[in-house]
Amino acid sequence: MDLKSTYNKIAGDWFDDHKEDTWWKPSVGLFTAFLTKGDTVLDVGCGPGITSKYLQSKGLHVLGIDFSEEFILIAKKETPSADFRVVDLHSHDDLKSLPRVKGILAKAVFLHMEKKKVLDILKTLCEHLKCGGYFYIAVKEKKPQGSEEEVLKENDYGYTYERFFSYYTLSEVQKLFKECDLKVVHDEIFTPHKTSWVIVIGQK
Repeated sequence: MDLKSTYNKIAGDWFDDHKEDTWWKPSVGLFTAFLTKGDTVLDVGCGPGITSKYLQSKGLHVLGIDFSEEFILIAKKETPSADFRVVDLHSHDDLKSLPRVKGILAKAVFLHMEKKKVLDILKTLCEHLKCGGYFYIAVKEKKPQGSEEEVLKENDYGYTYERFFSYYTLSEVQKLFKECDLKVVHDEIFTPHKTSWVIVIGQK
């Protein structure tokens, strides 16, 4: 089963499991502090719109995109005043249709992509970021001697499913930002529980 089909299958259970997550709020809050109320933010891989709702609460206009139709249905129900669209980051035509925005947030998105494909997608997204705008990324940290990429078989919700993951060092993400002509304004490795997150904010 491909990743899109997996997320369409687990969408409701995943939302119930993650809707109370708060680990991302300090860094996303910092990201929003760089922006001005009324700015438009592209929430890439928005899932069921949990982060989108938070961004909107900060006075920002939100366009949330995800390839999972089931996630988008939940997002529209949970935050009907935001704009949500089904968009596949691997589709050039889908990406071309996006507007130019002041902020782009990609939380726990690129960790589901092969590393060799990430730079091209990042560069395409950056074409939609206004000059002076900000780009936020959070990915899982690569452990010493750990896998670069792997497919995990999981059974969190009483049934089996598989997801692809890639893992990053802080220097890898910094290098990606440099190659996209983004100036790093904040970076950290944050470990709220078992998972360590590489979080980087850059300015165009």
